[in-house]
Amino acid sequence: MDSGTDGFLPPPECPVFEPTWAEFRDPLDYIAKIRPIAEKSGICKIRPPADWQPPFAVEVDNFKFTPRIQRLNELEAETRVKLNYLDQIAKFWEFQGSSLKIPNVERRILDLYSLSKIVMEEGGYEAICKDRRWARVAQRLRYPPGKNIGSLLRSHYERIIYPYEMFQSGANLVQCNTHPFDSEDKDKEYKPHSIPLRQSLQPSKFSSYSRRAKWRQPDPVPTEEDIKKNPELKKLQIYGAGPKMMGLGLMAKDKTLRKKDKEGIICPHAITMKEEPSGDGKVMLTLPKEDLNHNLEPCTKRTRRLQKNHCSAQFIDSYVCRICSRGDEDDKLLLCDGCDDNYHIFCLLPPLPEIPRGVWRCPKCIMAECKRLPEAFGFEQATQEYTLQSFGEMADSFKADYFNMPVHMVPTELVEKEFWRLVSSIEEDVTVEYGADIHSKEFGSGFPVASSKGNLSPEEEVIQMEYATSGWNLNVMPVLDRSVLCHINADISGMKVPWLYVGMVFSAFCWHIEDHWSYSINYLHWGEPKTWYGVPSLAAEHLEEVMKRLTPELFDSQPDLLHQLVTLMNPNTLMSHGVPVVRTNQCAGEFVITFPRAYHSGFNQGYNFAEAVNFCTADWLPAGRQCIEHYRRLRRYCVFSHEELICKMAAFPEKLDLNMALAVHKEMFIMVQEERRLRKALLEKGITEAEREAFELLPDDERQCIKCKTTCFLSALACYDCPDGLVCLSHINDLCKCSSSRQYLRYRYTLDELPTMLHKLKVRAESFDSWANKVRMALEVEDGRKRSFEELRALESEARERRFPNSELLQRLKNCLNEAEACVSQVLRLVSGQKARVETPQLTLTELQVLLEQMGSLPCAMHQIRDVKGVLEQVEAYQADARKALGSLSPSLGLLRSLLERGQQLGVEVPEAHQLQQQMEQARWLDEVKQALAPTAQKGSLVIMQALLVTGTKVASSPSVDKARAELQELLTIAECWEEKAHFCLKDRQKHSPATLEAIIHEAENIPVYLPNIQALKDALTKAQAWIADVDEIQNGDHYPCLDDLEGLVAVGRDLPVGLEELRQLELQVLTAHSWREKASKTFLKKNSFYTLLEVLCPCVDASSDGNRRSRWMERELGLCISDTELLGLSAQDLRDPGSVIVAFKEGEQKEKEGILQLRRTNSAKPSPLASSTTAASATSICVCGQVPAGVGALQCDLCQEWFHGGCVSVPRLLSSQRPSLTSSPLLAWWEWDTKFLCPLCMRSRRPRLETILALLVALQRLPVRLPEGEALQCLTERAIGWQGRARQVLASEDVTALLGQLAEVRQQLQAEPRLEELPTQLSAPAFEPLRGGGSKDMPKVQGLLENRDRMTCPEEVALAQDPSKRDLDLLSSLLPQLSGPVLELSEETRAPLEELMLEGDLLEVTLDENYSIWQLLQAGQPPDLKRIRTLLELEKPEHQGSRTRVRTLEKRQRRQQKVDLGRNSKDLQEELEAKKARSSGVKPEEQEFVEEAEHENILLTPTDHSPILKGNRNSLQQKDSDPMISLPSLTPLLHLSYPRHQVL
Repeated sequence: MDSGTDGFLPPPECPVFEPTWAEFRDPLDYIAKIRPIAEKSGICKIRPPADWQPPFAVEVDNFKFTPRIQRLNELEAETRVKLNYLDQIAKFWEFQGSSLKIPNVERRILDLYSLSKIVMEEGGYEAICKDRRWARVAQRLRYPPGKNIGSLLRSHYERIIYPYEMFQSGANLVQCNTHPFDSEDKDKEYKPHSIPLRQSLQPSKFSSYSRRAKWRQPDPVPTEEDIKKNPELKKLQIYGAGPKMMGLGLMAKDKTLRKKDKEGIICPHAITMKEEPSGDGKVMLTLPKEDLNHNLEPCTKRTRRLQKNHCSAQFIDSYVCRICSRGDEDDKLLLCDGCDDNYHIFCLLPPLPEIPRGVWRCPKCIMAECKRLPEAFGFEQATQEYTLQSFGEMADSFKADYFNMPVHMVPTELVEKEFWRLVSSIEEDVTVEYGADIHSKEFGSGFPVASSKGNLSPEEEVIQMEYATSGWNLNVMPVLDRSVLCHINADISGMKVPWLYVGMVFSAFCWHIEDHWSYSINYLHWGEPKTWYGVPSLAAEHLEEVMKRLTPELFDSQPDLLHQLVTLMNPNTLMSHGVPVVRTNQCAGEFVITFPRAYHSGFNQGYNFAEAVNFCTADWLPAGRQCIEHYRRLRRYCVFSHEELICKMAAFPEKLDLNMALAVHKEMFIMVQEERRLRKALLEKGITEAEREAFELLPDDERQCIKCKTTCFLSALACYDCPDGLVCLSHINDLCKCSSSRQYLRYRYTLDELPTMLHKLKVRAESFDSWANKVRMALEVEDGRKRSFEELRALESEARERRFPNSELLQRLKNCLNEAEACVSQVLRLVSGQKARVETPQLTLTELQVLLEQMGSLPCAMHQIRDVKGVLEQVEAYQADARKALGSLSPSLGLLRSLLERGQQLGVEVPEAHQLQQQMEQARWLDEVKQALAPTAQKGSLVIMQALLVTGTKVASSPSVDKARAELQELLTIAECWEEKAHFCLKDRQKHSPATLEAIIHEAENIPVYLPNIQALKDALTKAQAWIADVDEIQNGDHYPCLDDLEGLVAVGRDLPVGLEELRQLELQVLTAHSWREKASKTFLKKNSFYTLLEVLCPCVDASSDGNRRSRWMERELGLCISDTELLGLSAQDLRDPGSVIVAFKEGEQKEKEGILQLRRTNSAKPSPLASSTTAASATSICVCGQVPAGVGALQCDLCQEWFHGGCVSVPRLLSSQRPSLTSSPLLAWWEWDTKFLCPLCMRSRRPRLETILALLVALQRLPVRLPEGEALQCLTERAIGWQGRARQVLASEDVTALLGQLAEVRQQLQAEPRLEELPTQLSAPAFEPLRGGGSKDMPKVQGLLENRDRMTCPEEVALAQDPSKRDLDLLSSLLPQLSGPVLELSEETRAPLEELMLEGDLLEVTLDENYSIWQLLQAGQPPDLKRIRTLLELEKPEHQGSRTRVRTLEKRQRRQQKVDLGRNSKDLQEELEAKKARSSGVKPEEQEFVEEAEHENILLTPTDHSPILKGNRNSLQQKDSDPMISLPSLTPLLHLSYPRHQVL
């Protein structure tokens, strides 16, 4: 396990963009907008608008795929190098007949690769042994010095690595121990990872060493199906046991096949050779005829080979020993399974005692196998086919089992750290599966497509079509009009056609850049997040250089390794070498975009489904050209021809927008210049023959340069005599060795045609200027001729067709056309309304005149202006007739109606028509009043009557109209009187009883008009009756009601306009509960505390994260932070249940303890701000003020171990204003000094004493209301008493009792020593304060020095009187060198329980004497913390400078108050104070009595003074049979006092 990954630090986050709907509409425009920012990081994340949620279009039931297998520790580059090295050593020792066992050194596995590499860097084995530098080797391997590890490393090197290194160098192994691991039983046997053999790229067929198979297992036997599928098997016909060709993917069947195989093959016993002379004088080996007819029996592998080749004389000659060149002693002749060479077992070095069993290889084969370069690494395919459901079940089960928790609860940070730990581990082999590069054309895209069919409703079809045509659909984006890839006809899978990715936890995609350095976009449809890492394009070469420098072995055998997507490297490693890396977590529904040549990698957090595709914009073209040059240097195949793409775009410039045309023109210009240069070099070489070739019609493999693999398009060099190959013009010297006269140029365009294409692009790019001149002349009417509407529309269409960019001139043209269209539309609407006689929105006479003027001012000739003039003439004629009719005394109704109809047909609002309308409205209103007052009509509401009266006021006056108004007004007056009476009952401050309201409602029912206030009064009475029923139900229940329920009833009752007798009783109960809560808050909460009482009483469950605590502290100031009760998982309903509060409290206690332990470990690892080398930049601690605490003045919290500014928090005080007694503590008893510091994040309350809390509990029992704070307070008290009992038990133990006695003796010795008289100065009164902060009365006092005024001179006395505080501080500072410690020797068995108790005691929001006793014991068991004491003294200096002024002011106030008190009667003063208190609280006498009783009990239970706990412990410990919990029975019963009818704690 690599410990370096334990501290994995996540890189900074990449930019995240959240476009608006307007920005999101055009994807390429938005990507171009964010590119200046996002390109600097290499990758970015885009969150679509919340409403953009495309449906998942994959047919889940039919989606089946076969994933890849990924072994995590083989992905990381440095780990793979180590595994390859270990496999080579394991292979070497296996051929020697031994299994590799890796030793453990200092409790970790020895890194053999690093050991070998360091030995080589230090000069080699002999040089290190000669100079005795093995200790330096151990130091470089980071082993601790002084343990003779160097000699151990030398032994392991000589035993394991040195034979392998010597064998590789060509030396023989005469002195080599062929079984070096027989005595190493404790070392774990190494099982090779077989990296080259588990991959989709099939290894070489000559490789006979299979690392995939388990060691020492039988070879697999092929089945008939395997033989049919594999032509190599059919050719070899291997059916028996023995080594097989690697990469066939065969699995062993039944082991019994081996036995049948051996028994079934028969051969002769032996073949006897005879020497006979031949005709040419040579001696020939012949086979006697009698040996050809023999009995057959099973034979061995070697004899089968003899049988197979018995007719070959050359084969028989080869069966001689390669060392001694003799063929005798055939029974000791050993046949190599690799090369078929023969060796006598006694000729080998070292000699073998017998023929080895199984596979054996000669030294020559071992040398060749060990020096063979590793195969190209790749992923192997899984054998199981999955559906989405089965893969998801497997993925979720794997993640849940691995992390031992539900998949949705695993933090992403934990998965990330574990992933990088696993990929760097040599010991742990974790295998996952990844459904990567699944073709969407075959399996279907996750996005809807326009051609898809399904049983969809019309609404669903509209939604599907909207997403199917969206530019953010990955099927659409590559072929958008402004995308470069739309000009490629072929469907390039992965680039133009999306690929699908089904991931599980830890499945990864390695460092890579996209093909042709294109953009890529990835969308996560659903599932758990996908973690990305990105490197900007500016650092791409730096990343490649770092990876090649760190792992040269991989790149030596595979130069284009980074293009194979099979290699990872830890981002922290890259960042340590200066490579900028960013990260992000892509959640479901989010896009991630990678920019050209931006390296990216990542892994999946769990089961998810993603889709990705490439796209290219105009700004990509320069990067695409550079990529082709890069591919040419790497001899990498191209996906498409960049030259062909540029020429195809240049052939149709009218289809390009201006930006694209300009970019293509630049690229085309560079390409033409380069082509001219290359063809000129061709002419200079003497090649003059040329032939036109349509390269786009040739397959890519027939037009690839045989040198650099570039796909040729513009030109290529070929040879008449060598027709199988061609080269690009950059490699004209690498085609063949034929004469230049036989070579000829194959070209696509002539040098005269290329400039023509270039000119067309230029015209396209400059076409905008000519169009702009035409538009400017038309809009400004420079030639005095107005253009027709059709001419302006043609200019606008030209801009759209030629894809001109949006400009101010185009906008002016569009505005002019829109204005003209609006005018034409108004004219057509006006004219058509007149002809069809339909009601249309009428124009005023002024608007008609403005329309006529507007049409005349437009720079567009409009023939509709004649129609407007005609309408204006009709309006003028109508006005004359209307004036004539209104001027007559009694116009007929028919004439008025006809004039109104005529005016409506005009489509123009005429002023005279309004007067005609008034006369028509009078008759209509009178008819409405008559119908409303009719006896048979339904009674209208008061609002209807009022509205009718209001309408009547708007009608012109007449005698009939005035009479109707009077009758209607009288009816409304009566109705409003009853309404006012009902309104008075609803709004009166003195609420009426329900009986009074019932009487009013009964009388108002006789009114014939519907009255809203009466109805409201009736509704209020109904609600009041329901409220009374609710009160009766809650008061008569089995349990006391909760405070929230009572407050809700009180709030409802107060809002009702009904007098309720039960309301006062409920208000009194609520007020009493609030009084208890306020008293408890004053007891616990600090002044201006940001915590609530319930939060203080509950455990702090998020104590594990200092960042969370600090952020919550800052958010509390702003009122934004959630409470601790919410963190405990308590809802509002749970707070009503005492059982839920108790369970959550118990769980919160454990979480709080675990969290503070984790926080202490985290903070302890941070650098100390007091260290001289620590700066603000290097420190990681942050004070509550937001700054880094550094240097003098920083204090570390004793609980959470975090650092704070002393001036930002409350710190212990070594000086106070009380004078000590003669029996107080000695001054040099430094362990009793108050130096304990708890930060405000740990000490959230005042921490009252337990007796005070018990008084609150007693008062709580009398409340007839349930409060959640009450349950929490009982839990806290029970927790405190439990801790107190355990603390007393520990303090009463025999070891601790002895330690307390020793501490008391040391204290007495310090009191008895006359060292005080030797001090230069004496402590003043403020120095004799108890050392315990806050002035607690039960803490030990600092021993004062006896004043010796005879030694002081007059100036000294004056100085003491003037500044006693400074003298005290100087005296304490002078005592620091005399302090020594520790004064006690605490064993680990004693210290551990005390420290655990101390930790738990500091978490309690209660003050207990046992806590201080334990703290003193722990202090005495360690040296004095002089740094903290000096810091506290420095912090007290500025305070005491201003203390004298405050003391004088306080003394004046006290003297003035004493004078006032003497002049007043104490009895009268007490009565007055009680009266004021009762008036201010608003509490009735019975409530005041309850509060006073509670206060009295609190006073009785709270002791005024306590003796020090050390003294109490010494007295109690003298009684051997005393029970440590003897004082608990008097306190414990209070905890079990439960509310009446409540659940007992």
